[in-house]
Amino acid sequence: MKFNTKTIHGGQKNEEATGAVMPPIFQTSTYAQSSPGVHKGYEYSRGENPTRSALENAFAAIENGTHGFAFSSGLSAIDCVLRLLNPGDEVIAGDDLYGGTYRMFTRLFDKYGLKFQFVDMNEVINVTNAISSATKLIWLETPTNPLMKIADIAVITAKVKAQNKDILVAVDNTFATPYLQRPLDLGADIVMHSATKYLGGHSDLVMGALMVKDANLAAQIHFIQFAGGAIAGPMDSFLALRGIKTLHLRMQRHCENGKAVATFLKNHDQVGEVYYPGFENHPNHAIAKKQMDDFGGMVSFRLKDQRKAAAFTFLEKVRVFTLAESLGGVESLANHPSTMTHASIPEPERLKIGITDSLIRLSVGIEDIDDLLDDLRQALV
Repeated sequence: MKFNTKTIHGGQKNEEATGAVMPPIFQTSTYAQSSPGVHKGYEYSRGENPTRSALENAFAAIENGTHGFAFSSGLSAIDCVLRLLNPGDEVIAGDDLYGGTYRMFTRLFDKYGLKFQFVDMNEVINVTNAISSATKLIWLETPTNPLMKIADIAVITAKVKAQNKDILVAVDNTFATPYLQRPLDLGADIVMHSATKYLGGHSDLVMGALMVKDANLAAQIHFIQFAGGAIAGPMDSFLALRGIKTLHLRMQRHCENGKAVATFLKNHDQVGEVYYPGFENHPNHAIAKKQMDDFGGMVSFRLKDQRKAAAFTFLEKVRVFTLAESLGGVESLANHPSTMTHASIPEPERLKIGITDSLIRLSVGIEDIDDLLDDLRQALV
């Protein structure tokens, strides 16, 4: 199947008892057994649930994986990946990360003996030079949140595996979605999504996803998910599966609107830098063009007026864009990273990588583009 068909049919089958086209919401915690240990494949919903299974099959299909896993949040999916490691192991991650990921790395798992290095993954050599005998995981986010950096998944993976084939490579594919970028096809071992965002697509659920190809790795992830219990519930699984079925249509409009918004901002006299990988002057535009099918709906920019008050004035004036956390829904959202999504990163670290008070992140939705541009125009007066 091609991608647009996979979003609707990938990994799916009609429900056996009734022929229901959409998987029912199996709102149950447990399942009858005919004899101890004899059942129909389901014992207890922490382990498996038919609605979640249907979603996890869809997750695997759209990322060209063999196994998918649905978690209670994006962070719980990341937590599961880190639990594959042991005290003393090292993780090499990008220097521009979602604030919650950075917080989990530096304030939670560092207490349990994991070590973390943060490098600029715009340059592959920064990754390979950081590898040591303790390195067990490379954590890529591409495009990054919020500075839209691009890491070359295929080259980084190949060079890392050439040094040590046992190092895992995991990619946070939330911004791109599998509509634009499929890291497993580029050699990565694990793909992670905050399914709260584009996969769900309607700002009505919180969920995480992992997708893999390797059966042994899948068995480890399943055990951690089962033993740790950070599962997605059946109602949220139903909503996420519904969202996936329109992912291809939504992403087409997100990409169209994102490009138009980025171009508008680039040409506005009150706007400074615009961070959008579709521009030819983006530092890694060529890599983005190589590994992505389009450039997505996320755009970050700085005002020429560097004061926090100027950013706040803009964010308080938008009307079609909603000032809110999160991204990837059908509605357009505006965010101030330094006080919202990335506030958990210490200010010196934020400033070092470029998350300043004038930086604004937009999640461009699927509204009429004229209404979005008119809203930006009036907010920038």
